Amino acid sequence: MRNFFTCLFVCLLLVYSGASGQTFSITFPDSVGKEAVDGRLLLIFAPNDKSEPRFQVNDDVKTAQIFGRDVDGMRPGQQMLIDSRAFGYPVHDIASLPPGDYYVQAVLHKYETFRRKYGPPVKLPMDRGEGQNWRTAPGNLYSIPQKIRITAGSKQWYRLSLNRINPPVSEPKDTKYIKHIRIQSKLLTEFWGRPMYIGAHVLLPHGFDEHPEARYPLCVFHGHFPDDFGGFSETPPPANMDTTDYIDRFKLYGYKKRVAQEAYDFYKQWTSKSFPRMLIVEIQHANPFYDDSYAVNSENLGPYGDAITYELIPEIERRFRGIGQGWARFLYGGSTGGWESLAAQVFYPEEYNGCFAACPDPISFKAYTVVDIYKDKNAYFMDGPFRRMLRPGQRNYLGHVKCTVQDMNHRELALGTNSRSGDQWDIWQAVYSPMGQDGYPKPIWDKLTGDIDSSVAVYWREHYDLLHILRRDWAKLGPKLTGKIHIYCGDMDNYYLNNAVYLMEDFLKQTKAPHYYGEVDYGDRAEHCWNGDHTQPNYISRLRYNTLYLSKILKRIETSAPKGADLTSWRY
Repeated sequence: MRNFFTCLFVCLLLVYSGASGQTFSITFPDSVGKEAVDGRLLLIFAPNDKSEPRFQVNDDVKTAQIFGRDVDGMRPGQQMLIDSRAFGYPVHDIASLPPGDYYVQAVLHKYETFRRKYGPPVKLPMDRGEGQNWRTAPGNLYSIPQKIRITAGSKQWYRLSLNRINPPVSEPKDTKYIKHIRIQSKLLTEFWGRPMYIGAHVLLPHGFDEHPEARYPLCVFHGHFPDDFGGFSETPPPANMDTTDYIDRFKLYGYKKRVAQEAYDFYKQWTSKSFPRMLIVEIQHANPFYDDSYAVNSENLGPYGDAITYELIPEIERRFRGIGQGWARFLYGGSTGGWESLAAQVFYPEEYNGCFAACPDPISFKAYTVVDIYKDKNAYFMDGPFRRMLRPGQRNYLGHVKCTVQDMNHRELALGTNSRSGDQWDIWQAVYSPMGQDGYPKPIWDKLTGDIDSSVAVYWREHYDLLHILRRDWAKLGPKLTGKIHIYCGDMDNYYLNNAVYLMEDFLKQTKAPHYYGEVDYGDRAEHCWNGDHTQPNYISRLRYNTLYLSKILKRIETSAPKGADLTSWRY
């Protein structure tokens, strides 16, 4: 009798699944969790077993296939279906998957309920120390990959068990030179309605313990989530280190050994007699939307800009003997870190004495990569009287297109609705948008169709379009920013970020009363992460942020430090 009802239940489920040729029933046992959970249920198909399917999802043409659906209150043993109602990337409908053999895996990316100071409750994936990576987030459930065969013209039923759980992330350990700091932010705790923390990895200057009288300038190296201070090693790479690894972007074998050698070379420079003694800080500000906050105040993320500038930076300076004044603080970084460096300098013009922004994320939304959000009607397509063309999303230095804007956004939509993919376009939206009535970021465009909401574009312009803000407020900001703005970008940036830099350069060159007296420079045929070094290939210069700008920082200190400033205690 039990078998009869089980068969009947399965048949009803297959009928309910509609037109789909394949239905996947996914459960988790109480051995990995006894409570009901919310989250995003993901199903991934890979054509090979070179790595687990969850690690093969990307923007490349060879990406694995992924489908996703939201789940609320999923209980141990409860079946959740992935069928034709689940949105997928790059194939949208599971019924359209080509017949063949696949390795399949399921993942449950867990959400928590947040009750912020403003707006209704929302369900979001709290960062758990991994930097907002659904593949490895501690506590996420996943299934063992299994091989299946999809047959054309037949209905098929598969069962997957989420019987594995991602382990916790180990905390980095202090060394002689690298220290770690983590504080509970009062500002962010008040906003999120629960304890919220920010932290940093701090590289101490050589001779820190031997010179207790010294006070140091501070450099904030902005960038994506760092699990520890990167690019610094007290030991050289082993002579027999494996060099068979290949990085397609640079067409190089053995790049890991090059990276390790650069890290050791930096240590040797850092401890040399002539090297300037400064604090270098990499900030940890992962949040429920992304691996960092973009270092500004946001209606959806909260006052991260104030928390970093007025809580974290002063605490770092207190603990590690920073000078603690705006003339002795500097910002640099690339990509996300490039935008953050320029944004922090613009929004806190007197708290920092210079920014060096490399390959910054779009600093004008007239060139939001390849989209003008103020004039274009659709982000995915360019329309003419007789044809419609997809907008490119990523290219190489020859201009060959890897994927489209639509591709990148549809991948995010499969990973999560309501800006919850933990990826690039969604975090821009989460930071820049007003809060919607449902408590989630108001979309700049329809994630499925690409149709742009002009009212959201106006909000973006007035609050986060850095070019617009500088042009609008130059009379007030200009005197506080002269000599502080330095921007660098490859003219073949993979994400078309140079387009916005051109617009910013046009404005900066014509500034008066005062002139900006900074620098904008471009790398010929250079791709993403070019940072102003014309002497080295990009695969080397991208590893030298922490030494590249120091000569310019020292020059800035010499020309701008106030009378009586400490210019000697840290120059031993």
